[in-house]
Amino acid sequence: MKTHSVFIVSSIPYNVDLISGLLWNLDIEGITENENFLTVYANQQNNLNEEILSNELRKLVKENLIESFKISSDVIEEINWNQEWEKKFSPIEVTEKIIIKPSFKKVENENDKLVITIDPKMSFGTGEHETTKLVLQLLEETYDSHKKVLDVGSGTAVLAIAAAKMGADTVIAVDNDEWCLENGLENIKTNNVENIVQAKLGEINSISETDFDLILANINKNILIEIADDISRKISNSGDLILSGLLVHDEEDIKSAYTKKGFRFIQTKKLNEWIALKFRREI
Repeated sequence: MKTHSVFIVSSIPYNVDLISGLLWNLDIEGITENENFLTVYANQQNNLNEEILSNELRKLVKENLIESFKISSDVIEEINWNQEWEKKFSPIEVTEKIIIKPSFKKVENENDKLVITIDPKMSFGTGEHETTKLVLQLLEETYDSHKKVLDVGSGTAVLAIAAAKMGADTVIAVDNDEWCLENGLENIKTNNVENIVQAKLGEINSISETDFDLILANINKNILIEIADDISRKISNSGDLILSGLLVHDEEDIKSAYTKKGFRFIQTKKLNEWIALKFRREI
């Protein structure tokens, strides 16, 4: 019977999307998200080990994206991946109105809720992470005025789908990862918003469209600062901007970077050590 290497990975702070995104670049077979750690699975024949994982995670430490990490490992026999995946995902109540659920779960009183069906597979944005919840909360508060939306680093396309279900006429979801594109397309179809949401492979600067009245970007501080000029060029006058993937201590750096580009700071939302920031473009 085939055996698998299993690695338990934790970090301070615990950034699910960031670490998952990094580890999917390695030769692994699956990741499951837990409350305080990730479980990473690899075919034992692929010779993935703690040293290789540590070398990757040290990059995040060097970039000041995490402070520290721990790794432990074990070997197990063949895994029923569908069963493992389904055990980990249940409906998530983001707000009183918004619920994110996997396709194999039912939600009571579904007609009274804004239900987003997400099967994350190998991309990111299940609704469990604080940053996804924070962006959705800010989106819910002001969604009715946004008709043309850009979701940068879209992952599962959960934010793009939410914008569509909240009344946007046009939504573009862009991600530079092919797995994310494939998964995003599947989720867009599952949620019946193919006529509104268009998923694209690329970076923000590969999007030809401009004049978005809302831009969403749930990534990390360094990339958000790097793409500030691109966001400024893509957003409309008086357009809204919601940024996350940010820790509390990132707030002032992001405010400084974006106010220099003509954005007015509006609001901060906080959940545990994570924050989301809302800005408005002012010319």
